[in-house]
Amino acid sequence: MTAVTTPPSSPGAAAELRAALREAGLHVGASVGAGDHVQLGPLEPADARQLARLLRTGTKRTLKAARTLRDICEAHRIDLPELRVRQGRITLGACRVDDAVRLARLLGASSPGLDAPGAEALRDLLAQAFSAATGGGVLDVSVREEAPGVVELGAIDARSARRLIGALRF
Repeated sequence: MTAVTTPPSSPGAAAELRAALREAGLHVGASVGAGDHVQLGPLEPADARQLARLLRTGTKRTLKAARTLRDICEAHRIDLPELRVRQGRITLGACRVDDAVRLARLLGASSPGLDAPGAEALRDLLAQAFSAATGGGVLDVSVREEAPGVVELGAIDARSARRLIGALRF
């Protein structure tokens, strides 16, 4: 039996947002706007401040993990310029091959192929090293066809990020 998933509809998303805002005591409407987007209605200043506090509280652990991961990568001279939080996950983004090799080594990858790895070999080594270092975490690694010196690192959840931070600290 195959499960069929459908993307959330804008009316359903707007209703869910309205309910969450109401439960939080915020008096603001949410409706379907142009282009099938959900729009928030006007906010009173006090409601806007409360919404900002709720967003920061809800994303605090993920944002903190992203900041810590950025700092520890910088300390190891690993440049992840596209590292950011998006949709509740930490996207690592593009990185140069030499930074990906450094990351793989720090995570325990030891292979003679790391001296001059092919893109596919590096992708596999980094994914395996990440999984081992984070206790089974998954990191999507892809090679950019148009930029052979760059690999694209996928998004991880805050838990995997904290485990990665722990692995990079030791």
